[in-house]
Amino acid sequence: MGVQPTAKPQEAPPGLDDLDPLLQHRSRLGAMVLLCNADAMSFTRLRQLLKETDGNLGAQLRKLEDAGYLTVEKQFADRKPITWYSLSPAGKKALRRHLDALQDVLRSSAR
Repeated sequence: MGVQPTAKPQEAPPGLDDLDPLLQHRSRLGAMVLLCNADAMSFTRLRQLLKETDGNLGAQLRKLEDAGYLTVEKQFADRKPITWYSLSPAGKKALRRHLDALQDVLRSSAR
């Protein structure tokens, strides 16, 4: 005997439609969260903290940069290139909106 549903399907939970598809990837969300509390962070440090490969992290950061969520500055130190990332104002706003939507989703599922 199968399980019978007890109620008709409801609408999507509050906040679900407000989640940013770009920030639903672990590496992209992780980078944004790390950068929200830093003025800037190097590619190397982000790679270490997120435990990503160069290629994967580079691709994910490029998507955030293309969306206008990150600013990028390239420098040289001891003749070695260093790429610095920081959140743009649009990135800060997008992260806040996404985290607020996540909280709404969590609240609605805890009822």
